[in-house]
Amino acid sequence: MAGGRGGTRSGGGPVGAIAPGPAVPDAERPVRDPLHPGAWWVWALALGTAATRTTNPLLLALLAVTSAYVVAACRPDAPWARSYGAFVKLALAVLVIRLFFAVALGSPIPGTHVLVTLPEVALPDWAQGIRLGGRVTAETLVRALYEGLKLATLLICVGAANSLANPARLLKSLPGALYEMGVAVVVALTYAPHLIADVQRLRAARRLRGRPDRGLRGLVQVGLPVLEGALERSVALAAAMDARGYGRTADVPDRVRRTTAALTLGGLLGVCAGTYGLLTAAGGTYGLPVLLAGLAAALAGLRLGGRRSPRTRYRPDRWGPRAWLVAGSGAAVAALLTLAASREPAALNPGVVPLVAPTLPLWPAAAVLLGLLPAFVGPAPRKPAPRKPAPRKPAPRGAVAREEPS
Repeated sequence: MAGGRGGTRSGGGPVGAIAPGPAVPDAERPVRDPLHPGAWWVWALALGTAATRTTNPLLLALLAVTSAYVVAACRPDAPWARSYGAFVKLALAVLVIRLFFAVALGSPIPGTHVLVTLPEVALPDWAQGIRLGGRVTAETLVRALYEGLKLATLLICVGAANSLANPARLLKSLPGALYEMGVAVVVALTYAPHLIADVQRLRAARRLRGRPDRGLRGLVQVGLPVLEGALERSVALAAAMDARGYGRTADVPDRVRRTTAALTLGGLLGVCAGTYGLLTAAGGTYGLPVLLAGLAAALAGLRLGGRRSPRTRYRPDRWGPRAWLVAGSGAAVAALLTLAASREPAALNPGVVPLVAPTLPLWPAAAVLLGLLPAFVGPAPRKPAPRKPAPRKPAPRGAVAREEPS
């Protein structure tokens, strides 16, 4: 019997109380909007620039761990986001190859700690300066390890950008002057996955029919349908691109075209010269101003060149405050490591002759930790919702239940 006002229902709760709703799964909770893909690339390239300013293995390892933590915290659940592991394996391969060349070809660095002496191969006179075999010293191996770690860390940072930034959205964000180039890159990026999927589908179909899918005969019988499908796909893509006006440009004055070409080419040359100055010790004074001037000229040229592309962009990505924070954190790491390389060169570039153990400088290490900011302001990865089992339909009246085999 139900009670009056203030009584309780059969479920045990008060009459006027609101029952708590079901727990919201993680996949249905509101998540932050994805960042602009350019912000991820600026952050990753800035970390890579910071890696080029030091050979300290402790700082390089800290940069690699920072990028790995951000990837683990912000990487989306998408096929293109699974490339980070491949870049890590490539970085390890580069490190092993660098050590192998240091052992096989030797090094001009003098060393006193001889580890092993390999048989030396006599080379002709025209190959002077190259040595095969000979003494392998600890100084040579440590120097090769430092240089290999620098390149490996740079590759890991690039892999972080590839796994965090959506390539389709990044190409959509290109200026109008690079529209044709962006479409060509999209076609090139999607060609290999489609080709591999066709090969796997055809081989699976042949195995189901009991036909061989290996050897020369299987390769021919699988390759011909794959090539035919690629040709049909290319024809359909060409028709779709032509229907959407690919390659058609607007009429612009000749002086605008000449100004655009001059600004773009001059800006790209400035970017190359500035980047070279930043990567070398002698060009540290002029590298940054030349790089900034080249970027400004190139961006102005691309903006003028966008007048030749009379196309609109559907729902363009906005560069919001969080994108500024992500890009700014990477830029801060690069700037502080560049400053530390000039203030404390012995700590950021430990010597190998005499052989000394590297130490971890405190404030450059704290500067590297600024690169962890995207893990807290970036979008959290959306996990796929668990699949609910389908409700079981009741058996019709009069049906005999069958016993399931164990």
